[in-house]
Amino acid sequence: MAGEVDDAIERADQESFTRQPPKTLKGQIGYLIRQFGSAKAVAQEIGVTADSVNRYRRGARKHARPDVAAKIDNAVRQRWQPQVRKRRQRQAADTRGITVETRARFGYTAPIGTTDDGRFRRLTVHLPPAYARRLFDARDSGASDQQMRGIIAEGFKDVYFQDGGTRAMELSDVAISDIDYLDLDY
Repeated sequence: MAGEVDDAIERADQESFTRQPPKTLKGQIGYLIRQFGSAKAVAQEIGVTADSVNRYRRGARKHARPDVAAKIDNAVRQRWQPQVRKRRQRQAADTRGITVETRARFGYTAPIGTTDDGRFRRLTVHLPPAYARRLFDARDSGASDQQMRGIIAEGFKDVYFQDGGTRAMELSDVAISDIDYLDLDY
């Protein structure tokens, strides 16, 4: 199951599309058949029979059940314009960095005598390209949502809480939990 960070990366990827994916059922199924190579493979992906896929492709069935239509749309969007996605991720990892907007509970380890209670914060922070590269590499290698949260939390610690090494140097660990929303832009 995908987590909040993986979903945020997917949404950011979809915002970078240069053309919109097919909207009609026939167009979507045609695209998926070209991607998967057969109606049987598409059927396994979306959870219907190969005959149903062929009916969609021919136009004999104009509308799919709402749950199947959602699976088809999701499968198309996940595979649409992979080169555009890779180019945008490469630019973020090499030069641009990523902007993270979130409302979540941030907790941290701080010295005795200071408050280290986690609290909700709404933050928009631009992280340098190194964090974007680490985040994309972690996602590509199958890292868990918790590991990707750790990368973002480390970036927040360096950029926001410690302000690039000019304050709060005794702060050791930052943790993100109870995410209300998380959006990425790159």
